[in-house]
Amino acid sequence: MQIQVLKSKIHRAKVTQTELDYVGSITIDENLMDAANLIEGEKVLIVNNNNGERLETYVIAGERDSGMICLNGAAARKAAKGDVIIVISFALMDFEEAKKFTPYLVFPDAQNKPIIE
Repeated sequence: MQIQVLKSKIHRAKVTQTELDYVGSITIDENLMDAANLIEGEKVLIVNNNNGERLETYVIAGERDSGMICLNGAAARKAAKGDVIIVISFALMDFEEAKKFTPYLVFPDAQNKPIIE
């Protein structure tokens, strides 16, 4: 049996910008991507703590050390600069493997620099 489990989470990152006139996605500082074990093109769930919006999109690598969290395209309508979001990725795993798996959890500081716990 395979189940879907939490793989990665960036908890309480701050949106630094939104770009409505863009193809779509979320741009994330590469340092945060590395810390959360996310790759470019990976599907993520975005949860906006300020307004309760939830959306699925994919990751684009942002400039390393920039602290960038940018919602692009239609996703830009779901958040405003300064909103606090959670970025979540899931993985499909064998049930027994999932029992032993430890997700990558990242708690960014006020400048979206990764703090790993």
